[in-house]
Amino acid sequence: MLRGKRRQHKPSSPSPARTQDTHGAQPLSADMESNITELQACLSQSPDLVTRRFPIRATGERAALIYLDSLSDKVAVNHDVLRPLMHETAADPQIENIVTVGRIKTVTDLYQIEKGVLQGGSVLFVENTGTAYLLDTHGWPQRAIEDPQLEASLKGAHQGFIETSSQNIALIRRYIQNREMKIIEIQVGERGLTTVSILYLADVANPEVLQELVDRIKQVDIDAILSTGELEEYIEDNPYSPFPQFTTTERPDSVASQILQGRLAVVVDKSPEVLIGPANFAMFFQSIDDYSIRWQVSSFIRLLRFGAFFVTIFLPAFYIAVISYNFEVIPLKLLLSVGQSRQGVPFPPIIEALIMELTLEMLKEAGIRLPAPIGQTVGIVGAIVIGQATVQAGVVSNIMVIVVSLTALSSFIIPNNDMSAAIRLIRFPMMLAAFVYGMLGVGIGMLVVLGHLIALESLGTPYFAPFSPLRFADMKDTLIRLPMWKMVNRPLSSRAIQRRKHGNNRGGNG
Repeated sequence: MLRGKRRQHKPSSPSPARTQDTHGAQPLSADMESNITELQACLSQSPDLVTRRFPIRATGERAALIYLDSLSDKVAVNHDVLRPLMHETAADPQIENIVTVGRIKTVTDLYQIEKGVLQGGSVLFVENTGTAYLLDTHGWPQRAIEDPQLEASLKGAHQGFIETSSQNIALIRRYIQNREMKIIEIQVGERGLTTVSILYLADVANPEVLQELVDRIKQVDIDAILSTGELEEYIEDNPYSPFPQFTTTERPDSVASQILQGRLAVVVDKSPEVLIGPANFAMFFQSIDDYSIRWQVSSFIRLLRFGAFFVTIFLPAFYIAVISYNFEVIPLKLLLSVGQSRQGVPFPPIIEALIMELTLEMLKEAGIRLPAPIGQTVGIVGAIVIGQATVQAGVVSNIMVIVVSLTALSSFIIPNNDMSAAIRLIRFPMMLAAFVYGMLGVGIGMLVVLGHLIALESLGTPYFAPFSPLRFADMKDTLIRLPMWKMVNRPLSSRAIQRRKHGNNRGGNG
């Protein structure tokens, strides 16, 4: 049984303003003009709504095609729908045999037609029938596939996700061409329907974990999901934890790698990021480049990242504790140097550290918001100028500038932006604990963070695995990375029902 506790999302009582979005089925009339009038009333004040009436040449019946010009593919509408219906004859005058679009759905409900048109489809009404045809003519604006901005790779693929889920799924399918790759689609949102797709390997993924994820997504009650981050907050185990409980990526090769490990991928339409779960702590320190370089180099970089985790959280706190309380742990010569550096500084170490850390965060945020060429310049020049000016003005010491610089560099080493932001946030309460209790406060803070990581779960799966519970079999791809032919089993943290990987015949049992 899963240990995660799913939060219940109680649906609110419908208000008068929501009755239009939650009404039931409305059957079509045999009168075509009546159906057109009803649909136009539903989509009133939509200048991009196109209504085209014409006779079908093959049958002589009157018909009408309605679509949103801004969301439909005009080429498909003109060449695959209007042209064959208006100018061609057919031995079998069925609409399915005349229209040449890929998907045709027969509907008898006005609400389904409304949703289909709002999603970029076209609806074909035929006179004296109580049915309509929903045609797949989607053609909304979308950008080209580009190199991921946040997850640059030196030796990996240079393709990133875009804001269209069908394209993103196609990118993943290029890596996993297997019949066991399954997709579950769930519609989320009352006003803005968003398609959420769960991708997994049916013979590898754990069905209990899959059902848990499906249940959590189905319980989401919201007007619309606009980004992957919004969905993540609704389905994570502990919403009050600063640590991310799903890993997000813009890289299809990263998603394919995790699916092959037995995990689940959540593709949200209109978002260029994909959620992966269940996640564990070690996943946030792994990069796709780790598997494209020599395993010795990859292991060294892994250790560097885990070391950066401790430096980012504890270095400013350690500095404050040592300077304020436990200066006896510093060698005498270094203590004299630090004292000389702090001579004339009017603030205690905690204020000095907060000034520099908050200034660094503001510079980072300013560099993100500004245009790329200007932002990079502001980040580098601003840090140098402000650091030098504050030291010369006697506001902070030279050693504090060094501590803050090392902390910033350590946070940038971590490849996952969500984890990097989390540990940058944690360092502030750690600094306060060090100011109040000294090294004892640092030790207490470390135990609190460790205890929280041990208690945390992702989709009911231990978050701190393989460290707790201790699983030596998973250590081959955690702190270090052993050669690929040594890792013949899938990690236990993914809870895969099929442990052994196919195609691995070397290296024993793993």
